[in-house]
Amino acid sequence: MEQLKLRFIDLFEDEPTHLFFAPGRINLIGEHIDYSGGHVFPCAITHGTYGWVRKRNDRKIRMASENFKEQGVFTFDLDDLEYREKDGWTNYVKAMVLYIQNKYILDVGFDIVIYGNIPNGAGLSSSASLEMMVGYAINDLYGLNMDPIDLVKLGVKTENEYIGVNSGIMDQFAVMMGRENHAMLLDTDTLNHDYVPLDLKEYVIVIMNTNKRRGLNSSKYNERRQQCEKALEILQGIEYKENLCDYNLDMLVRYKNLFEDELVYRRARHAITENHRTLRAKSVLNSGDLRSFGLLMNASHNSLRDDYDVTGVELDTIVSLACAHTSALGARVTGAGFGGCALAIVVEEDVDSFIESVGQQYRNVIGYDADFYLAKAGQGASRIK
Repeated sequence: MEQLKLRFIDLFEDEPTHLFFAPGRINLIGEHIDYSGGHVFPCAITHGTYGWVRKRNDRKIRMASENFKEQGVFTFDLDDLEYREKDGWTNYVKAMVLYIQNKYILDVGFDIVIYGNIPNGAGLSSSASLEMMVGYAINDLYGLNMDPIDLVKLGVKTENEYIGVNSGIMDQFAVMMGRENHAMLLDTDTLNHDYVPLDLKEYVIVIMNTNKRRGLNSSKYNERRQQCEKALEILQGIEYKENLCDYNLDMLVRYKNLFEDELVYRRARHAITENHRTLRAKSVLNSGDLRSFGLLMNASHNSLRDDYDVTGVELDTIVSLACAHTSALGARVTGAGFGGCALAIVVEEDVDSFIESVGQQYRNVIGYDADFYLAKAGQGASRIK
């Protein structure tokens, strides 16, 4: 952080006044149902995005990222924050400023230098981390007293309307509202949430990065959401409920003949069964039944592979290898899929042998290395004092 501060001084010839942080997130279970009114079970992690900031005395915003150092400094005006593809990562910052300005007057701009230690495109919510760090920073720096949930919703709006990815609310919610050493069960329809102590006893969470980079805009993410909306429309014709995850599996099976498209039926089956698995996961974790929790993780991955088609050979390979290891309770993809990361619950004292074994076998099958990280449940967005 001192190096980042020196970088700020070098670029902007002045000292920053505030340092902010927002974490990445992992989702333990409950994937691809946050846009279908389901329950999700994420936690913030200790990896994340940092930003040194200083307010200016004019309407300019200057920003730079140590992750894209070669791109230099981007300069924008508070009155010109339109989306431009060539502006890359800065579009996430511009969107948050733009949407905050729709409600509050920002009389001056700011300088910011950013650094993130979340692998980009790995499915650990690097974009939500950037959005929430910037939102939290503006709220704090300008004394706006915005409700954190409102910042979460602006992050979702950034993804949906500004960037063009029809994602749900889980990522921004977990990043903003995370609690150290806890996961959260979030009802994405009502936003009611409970914090659950993440006591894994002799086990730890290992993040397994396949290093198959994914891009949400070029993925099938939006297509999956449209298929879920079609399934909801069919079921609402029988009995009206607000969300796809409000239905049960018995009803879906009973009216399978109404689904002319087998894919639409399978997408609905994943959403409904995944919601049930997530509710069950909180119960078994609270009771300390980690073995059952691992089995639910395995079932979740299988559903995402077979019914939702969002895994791919890299994720399926690394999850299969992890599940076959004697020290692992379970494993699954985390995040939107189409590449990125998976999680495994592993005996802590066997982590080194697990990483060596799974890593070597993965390289033999795929042809390049995976990366491994230990994940700890961390705090949500904050100002570092």
